Amino acid sequence: MTTPEGVRKRKYVKRKTYDETRKAWRELKAAVDKGPVAVNAPTLAVFLLYWLREVVEPNLAPATYARYETFTRLYLIPGLGQRRVDKLTVKHVREWLNVLRRTCQCCALGKDAARSTPRCCALGKCCTSLLSERTIKDVRDTLRAALSIAITEEIISKNVAGAVRLPTPRKHKRTWWSAEEARQFLESARQARDPLFVVYVLILVLGLRRGEALGLTWDDVDLDAGQLTIAWQLQRVGRQLHHRETKTPGSAAVLPIPDVCVLALKERAEQQTADKTAAGEAWSSDALVVTTKHGTPYEPRNFNRHFHAACQRAGVRPIKVHDTRRTCASLLVALDVHPRVAMQILRHSKIAVTMDIYSEVPSEATRMALRRLGDSLGS
Repeated sequence: MTTPEGVRKRKYVKRKTYDETRKAWRELKAAVDKGPVAVNAPTLAVFLLYWLREVVEPNLAPATYARYETFTRLYLIPGLGQRRVDKLTVKHVREWLNVLRRTCQCCALGKDAARSTPRCCALGKCCTSLLSERTIKDVRDTLRAALSIAITEEIISKNVAGAVRLPTPRKHKRTWWSAEEARQFLESARQARDPLFVVYVLILVLGLRRGEALGLTWDDVDLDAGQLTIAWQLQRVGRQLHHRETKTPGSAAVLPIPDVCVLALKERAEQQTADKTAAGEAWSSDALVVTTKHGTPYEPRNFNRHFHAACQRAGVRPIKVHDTRRTCASLLVALDVHPRVAMQILRHSKIAVTMDIYSEVPSEATRMALRRLGDSLGS
């Protein structure tokens, strides 16, 4: 047989009976007829570490690497790491996923033992902290992505993870604000002179993601032309803060700035000038629109805490920061904005996502709330 390196080698098969040996020989002969076959395939643990180091980290986003690394370290290597890549079967993967689905992660990962005051597994009272079906699917997808590279590098000929079928994870019901609640929240933030008011306006009126709003630079804002460019995002991955390009080319766009956003950006510029004067030599940078009082980038997690505190102050239902995009979409529906235009504003990759939102019928009360929003913030 010929190895992927182009070297001719002899490969042996050994089984318990003649029939099993003959079957294994035929399978190997069929693989040889298709192309090069690896003689000494690595274990899955060794290959996964190579895949993370040489394929994922140099070519994918830091957040994607962190996600794959977590699934690999916590689940894949402990569960399947000792098996050789070329010996891994569909049955192995399916049985392991079933065991993983039934395993309490508090026990398996020693979470309770690490607590100062054990309260469940370490006391012999299992809390049954099981993985969700969504996480099970993400773990399987991580293995499938790694094995696809093993196929490319001619270590294996079949992706066994892709052959394992899983139930479709049930989508959680998401909540978002009505136009009246959005108006109430923005009015409250402006009256309180909230330093993050400009971010609230950008995520609610233009549908920017949290990282896009926090990563926006003044070079990308043209108040005279009334437009801004979405090209950067701010992300915290592990112990490092990344100011990097948006995830996909489709996420980058030039958007017109409504009057409400222009007003918020001008107020932000004035506030930043005052902060810079007060900080003096301690001021860090003028590049970002949203900064701390010392000119440093604003931590995404700190923004989450500030946002939820602002929700309580305004007396509106608390929602996740990302759900403000759905609120923005609902406002566009109420304003009778054409779906194609809304798709460009929200930068959806598929029109079906936008049309799913447009299945809701706006009410006259919603339109009235939007008029009051424009009147109150424009004054």
